Amino acid sequence: MSTLELDAFAAWVEGLMRQRGYDIDNPRGGGKSRIADEAGVHRAAVTRLLQRQSMPDLETMRRIAPLLGVSVRDMLIRSGRVSPDELPLASQDLPPGGKPPTIDDFARWLGVPEGRREVFVKVVSQFLEPDGAGGDASSDVPAATEGRRRARD
Repeated sequence: MSTLELDAFAAWVEGLMRQRGYDIDNPRGGGKSRIADEAGVHRAAVTRLLQRQSMPDLETMRRIAPLLGVSVRDMLIRSGRVSPDELPLASQDLPPGGKPPTIDDFARWLGVPEGRREVFVKVVSQFLEPDGAGGDASSDVPAATEGRRRARD
């Protein structure tokens, strides 16, 4: 990895951190510690990146990406560790017939082991159906969103 690649990646991450309200510019702002705490990573990993000393490891990227509102895929590609061709989107795994993806589809795409998918679907369904209607593997995301909308109204 070249210094230019590390600098470009760090600048991109800095911008995302600032957009998300992390005060990384003021030494007493607490932004570096806050993002490290929220991501569950060492503050030193955040500091080394922002000081352009080293690229974060995969686990650090996996933990920081959601806080910054980006996918791990985007973070890995931006870091130069993989190319878009090496990490294609899962579009080939979309359900047939243009149907909206189910919670079970998302579990599969996230790599949830088959033996644990039923539990994953039940837990996620509880969050998507606050009225207690519950869902099953055939629940789709738009229907769950509609359920949340009805519950708020």
